[in-house]
Amino acid sequence: MPKVLDLALSAGSESQLRTYQRKAVEIDGLSPRYEAMDDCDLRSMTGQLKARLAGGQTLEDILPDAFAAAREASFRVLGKRHYIVQLMGGLVLNDGCVAEMRTGEGKTLVALLAAYLNALEGRGVHVVTVNEYLAGRDAEEVGSVLGFLGLSCGLVRSGMDSAARQKAYRCDVTYGTNAEFGFDYLRDNMVLHRRDRVQRGHRFAIVDEADSVLIDEARTPLIISSPAEDESSLYGRFAEAVRDLDEDEDYELDRPQRTVMATDAGLSKIEGRLGTPGLFDAPDPRSTSLLLQALRAEYLFERDKDYAVVAGEVKIIDEFTGRILEGRRYADGLHQALEAKEGVKVHPENRTLAFVTLQNYFRLYDKLSGMTGTALSVDSELRATYHMPVQAIPANRPVQRHDRKDVVFASESAKWQAVADEVERHHAKGQPVLVGTNSVLDSETLSGILDSRHVVHATLNAKNDAAEAAIIAGAGKPGAVTIATNMAGRGTDILLGGNAEAEAETLIRRTGMPREHMPQEFEDRARRQAAFLCRERGRDVRRAGGLCVIGASHSESRRVDDQLRGRAGRQGDVGETVFFCSLEDDLMRLHAPKETARWFRSHRRLQCTVGPLGSRSAEQLIENAQIQAEQDAREERRKTLDYDDVLDAQRKAIYARRNEILDGCRMDPLIEASLQHACSKAKAALESSFSDGAAYMQAFLPAYAPDAGKDSRVLVHDFHDALSGIIDEGKAAYPEGVFQDLARRAMLGGIDIRWQEHLADLDYLRSGITLRSYAQREPLTEYRHEASAAFEKMVDLVSEDFIRALVLLSRNAAGNFR
Repeated sequence: MPKVLDLALSAGSESQLRTYQRKAVEIDGLSPRYEAMDDCDLRSMTGQLKARLAGGQTLEDILPDAFAAAREASFRVLGKRHYIVQLMGGLVLNDGCVAEMRTGEGKTLVALLAAYLNALEGRGVHVVTVNEYLAGRDAEEVGSVLGFLGLSCGLVRSGMDSAARQKAYRCDVTYGTNAEFGFDYLRDNMVLHRRDRVQRGHRFAIVDEADSVLIDEARTPLIISSPAEDESSLYGRFAEAVRDLDEDEDYELDRPQRTVMATDAGLSKIEGRLGTPGLFDAPDPRSTSLLLQALRAEYLFERDKDYAVVAGEVKIIDEFTGRILEGRRYADGLHQALEAKEGVKVHPENRTLAFVTLQNYFRLYDKLSGMTGTALSVDSELRATYHMPVQAIPANRPVQRHDRKDVVFASESAKWQAVADEVERHHAKGQPVLVGTNSVLDSETLSGILDSRHVVHATLNAKNDAAEAAIIAGAGKPGAVTIATNMAGRGTDILLGGNAEAEAETLIRRTGMPREHMPQEFEDRARRQAAFLCRERGRDVRRAGGLCVIGASHSESRRVDDQLRGRAGRQGDVGETVFFCSLEDDLMRLHAPKETARWFRSHRRLQCTVGPLGSRSAEQLIENAQIQAEQDAREERRKTLDYDDVLDAQRKAIYARRNEILDGCRMDPLIEASLQHACSKAKAALESSFSDGAAYMQAFLPAYAPDAGKDSRVLVHDFHDALSGIIDEGKAAYPEGVFQDLARRAMLGGIDIRWQEHLADLDYLRSGITLRSYAQREPLTEYRHEASAAFEKMVDLVSEDFIRALVLLSRNAAGNFR
């Protein structure tokens, strides 16, 4: 159904495409005027366009001139003039849509157009990339053009200090990864002084590889945390207790839903191993969480597929790109459970200080756009989540790639041998080969087979992604064989014959001459030699058939498969693609186990087939498993967003209050509101009983003794006067402005402490809420209700903490200033 909806939504995009094409041709018609300008006149266009905006014109009014100026500047600085289809892509981005453009269509230059136009407003543009290498590369290339036009371009990367980040965000255009932008947003809402904030709002963002960032990575929230109490020994005990259990007898596993539950027999066995009978008779949230995470770590998460162990540390592997997610850790004790499972140092569990899902972070932007090679298949999800429709842009040159039919095997071992045979065949005739695998383990399996056959190859996976650019730069050379986990190397073109720029750098390095002492003439000669060499190799590669892309198995997402196919046939090049898969692949094991078993029972004669099955029913089985996997992933993302939407409203309310305080609002209204709240609570307590009311008042003023003979309204009035009198004395005792500043710090400190406690409470609530379904209660509804009640309680506590802090400050003032 979602795919049908995607097609229906995009059915009307042809008329919009014609509109974009017409506008692009109009912009192209301005070229003679801009080509005739000298550099000084071209640079002056930035000031003129800003003046037009200040005079009341809109971005739409100045768009043709802005695009024409950026296009001409790109040609003068980089030697690259935008094609018509790239102008169309820029128009799509400016309209807050996702531009679907094939691999190799030059999306970096497309982003330049929309970034330059929107930067003229002076409110900042963020360009989001999937890794820091691409962020740095694109910031350098686009930044040189923006600099020529008089605008600034910044880069945020991991490890930068606050001052450097502020400088980067003050630039007209800022490049960085989704994690850096998201974490900076969270950190900005934890600072105690407005001068420490680094971002300056969320006006416009362009997301490169939008489907990867906005869809695939959206299941993992961004979390800032600090170490909590060290319970490493507990994780070790539970890891030992759940090891070597029997499936079905001791635990029940649902791989597609990624859930595991201990049976009654399993619980008895675990309790026996822990030496604590009856541990789970009266469920303790901590024990339940430890058991759940130990089971998940042991039976759901696989080494070198879901995570890798690098230098004694457990690191998350992005399931869609195969890259290590540096600095990211699983939440709720799962990461500690994995460390205990692997026998490495168990780092203390972290206490959540702040977190946000990528969906809710990117929904902060006034205007959001994106670009990618594959987005139409998730058009409905992008519209529903981000209000961003997808617009497909035609290729600049006709596609000549040959996509072969899938080759299906009964067994995984037969498939791997066939993949190696296919690699050898293309390698022997000088055709470069790119093999895409779904995990580090798969890439190492194939690498081992090719080693045994003495086939020279490069392996790009989560364990060596630092060499990503260099490996991809050589992947188009004659006879090159490259194995890449999934979409590693995405964002970097594979050029037939090799990358001339990278080849020139290699020639220069081989001289051993320091770059600063190298004559310009020598460097220019090296570049000419590299360009000639790559052109000659490119001709050989084209004669051999172009780049051959082999998928070693289907991904759980057809979009990822299409991205892999798109590596071949860029800019009209020849190329071919083929996928090899087996009925024992993870896709089938996780998403169609019953159907696969049924197929094997019905086709016993094919079970031992070594070669391709040639069975349409087997192909259909794989297609159905992929559809099911996509539906499961979509449902998981929807659930993640549904739960975070509950917290997002609370997060925005808390952050808005923090920002009001940081931006210098008067504290007197907040003080009076908090006093009124305390009095209201005191009145409610008195109506319950005098002793309850007295105890509540004494929590603020320990020596306070309310008169039991007075009416409750009078008691509350007296309580208000007592509190406000002490606070007024404090205001008078402190030097001018000091009390206001201290009150501001007290409120911020109270908000932060109570908010962090609230997040911890909701973490525990969320981890066990699904169990409510066994009692026929809808978990999300239960979560909304309890999270709302918890938030109201937190707000009450913040207000009460604030008054207590003010009383303490006021009494200290009496001693310090009198």
